[in-house]
Parts: sequence; C-alpha cells; structure tokens
Amino acid sequence: MQSYRFPFNGYAVKWSPFVEGRIAVAAAQNFGIVGNGRQIAVQVTPQGMQEVAGFDTVDGLYDCAWSETNENILASACGDGSIKVWDVAAPPRANPLRSLQEHAREVCSLSWNTVHKTQFLSASWDDTAKLWDSEQPQSLRTFGEHTYCVYAAIWNPAHGDVFVTASGDHTAKVWDVRQPRSTLTIAAHQHELLAADWCKYNDCVIATGSVDKTIKTWDVRMPQREVAVLTGHTYAVRRVVFSPHAENILASCSYDMTVRLWDAAAPANPQLNVWGHHTEFAVGLDFSILSEGMLASTGWDEQVAVFRTSGV
Repeated sequence: MQSYRFPFNGYAVKWSPFVEGRIAVAAAQNFGIVGNGRQIAVQVTPQGMQEVAGFDTVDGLYDCAWSETNENILASACGDGSIKVWDVAAPPRANPLRSLQEHAREVCSLSWNTVHKTQFLSASWDDTAKLWDSEQPQSLRTFGEHTYCVYAAIWNPAHGDVFVTASGDHTAKVWDVRQPRSTLTIAAHQHELLAADWCKYNDCVIATGSVDKTIKTWDVRMPQREVAVLTGHTYAVRRVVFSPHAENILASCSYDMTVRLWDAAAPANPQLNVWGHHTEFAVGLDFSILSEGMLASTGWDEQVAVFRTSGV
C-alpha cells in the first residue's frame, strides 16, 4: 500500500481514464465545514506518489471527475455551488479554465459520461442534478424532483442518456434525459442515501449506500425489492463503486473509517476484505480502469492511499 499525505481533508479520489497511475483528489480544509479547498493530481510511481498539479479554491471541494475527451482536463465540485474546470498541464495562473456557477448550494457529485464524452452531471445540496456539456457555457437541463439533497448523480456506463441519483429523501431515481421526468423511483432505504453506482457489466443493476449502514443492490426491472443487502459497516456508507473488471465485485467506504470489498453474488458471505488504514472518515473511493485490482481511497485523515484488492 502506498499513501500520500497533504494538509487537507480528502473528499473524493478518481483514477484517470487515460494515464495509468494518475489520480485526482478533491479536498477541503477543516473537514469541509469552513475554509479553502484544493484539487490535486498525483502520479503513482515505484518510488512513491508525486503531486503533479495542484489548484486552490476559496471553498471546499467535495468531488471531482476526469474528462473523457482530454487527459489533462479535470472538473471539481465546489462548496460555493460552482464547478471548476482545470487543465493539469497548464500553470496555476491559467486555471481554472472555467467556473460554472448555477447551483444554489454545495456541489457534491460529478460524473463524466463515457458514451457522450463531452457531457457530465452534477448533483447538489440544492436538491437538483444538472446536465452539462463541456463545450457549452450553461447547463443543458436541471432535474428537480428530489425533495432533499442529491448526494450522487451517476451515469449508466452503457446508455449515455440514462443516469441514477441518490438523495437524502431516502430514494434513488433513474432518469433518461430524453424523457420529461424520472422514469423510476426506488424507495431504497429508510434513511438518507449518500451513494449510488451502476454495475459495469449489467446495465440494469445499481447499488445504493445509506446512512442506515447498508449497501443494497437493485435490478431496475424489478425495483419492488432489493436483490441483495450487504451489511458490515458500523456507520453510514459514504461511497459505493462497482469494479470495472468483475461483474459482482464492488467496494465501499464509510464513516466507520473502513474500506470494504464485496461479492454481491455471494449472499452467505459477501464481504471479501476490510481495510482499516484510515484514521478518520473514509469518504472517497475509486477502482482503476487501467490497472486491474487497484483501488484508491481518501478520507478526513489527510491521506490518499493506493492498494491492491488481492487479484479480484
């Protein structure tokens, strides 16, 4: 396991889809409650992890996403309601390239579209999600049916017009941007949903993570009941991520300071591994698409860690 420490509380980590070993970390001062933010890009090398770019913001940063069209372009979700767009190959004085200011409250989730590669989603504490095109100065559409904070908005990896949102109103909603309203609402948990993700191999399967400490998987064709319930976390589940290399494998991180690996198809004993390297809330997590079996995590303990899942 390699780790990199920096004087900010980590909130999100994302592997580059272009450059092997490159990760972006979105972070905030003072646990994101008040203070500045910092977006960094780090390169994993045999000699350790090296920061290759860093950008400061007035407010904390809560998520980030790499462009699917340009290996140097990176977007950050900012506490002032803006989305900052950076060029990690350009000097700090040339950044940010753009600041997209439409959300009324903190932006807490970003997801870049892997099919329509100029489009991305944002989600906010203002109870909405927004659709953006990186070549347009304003958002293309606002999705406003949730009645509380939208903590995640995640594209379907196979269908470029479909995405899922997870909200503090206890529901997950599936949307098709070609339709005027959401196409499905799942009463997923009895507490706030903080996270969601799509299976990379079955475009009908999603996972949700909640304040109720559980992860649930769902088949959107049969949404009346979950497919599986994964229990083990002792505090709220902050992020869930499906593996890009194995259909039933997913990872999660939690306010219980752990990262866990699961086999959702093994209901008798689905938990495969537990890592306890964080000493504060573990809130950021991602699988590398370029290096099979590699995970990155970050948390409020001011570190980002890179480690293997033991060949899964």
